[in-house]
Amino acid sequence: MSSQEVQLQSTVAGFTANGRLHTLSVWFILALRLMMGLAFFQSGFEKILSGSFSASGYLQNAPPANGSPVADLFVTMGDTAWFVDFVNIAVPWGEVFIGLGLLFGALTRLAAFWGAFMMLMFYLGNWDIAHGYINGDFAYMLVFLSVAAFGAGRILGVDAYIEQYEINGQPLVERYPWTRYLLG
Repeated sequence: MSSQEVQLQSTVAGFTANGRLHTLSVWFILALRLMMGLAFFQSGFEKILSGSFSASGYLQNAPPANGSPVADLFVTMGDTAWFVDFVNIAVPWGEVFIGLGLLFGALTRLAAFWGAFMMLMFYLGNWDIAHGYINGDFAYMLVFLSVAAFGAGRILGVDAYIEQYEINGQPLVERYPWTRYLLG
């Protein structure tokens, strides 16, 4: 293995995958984090500035019209006033905070998890399998999961500093191992 490569290995359910990353990979991982951060921040910010974002019509109409396998769930969400009120705040502000988390590399895994969850919901709501089951929403979900898996917040991000913040002489992630699910 050259000094320009990093060896990876993971075993899941008895299957082991091996691979090598070139050190240039770090720039692509950073680019994915920043791309998704900017896309989500911009999308949420535009919704907030417009002051007219409403999920009701989408929830009630789009999934049934496109044949989503969970259309009834979306219609029920759209028929539930308190849930629509929640979504009308959660989607734009969630996009902004997810975007900021990724742009700054702060609470990156938490932001990426919620980004992936939102993309899963968009995938199911925007159901379009005319060209196969993989579309942009699905691909973005995988990008979010990759950002989380690679610990992209440690690459020129605030998470690198937060993880090493010392509490009683011990780095935060060693003292509180559960924070690894939020940071990185």
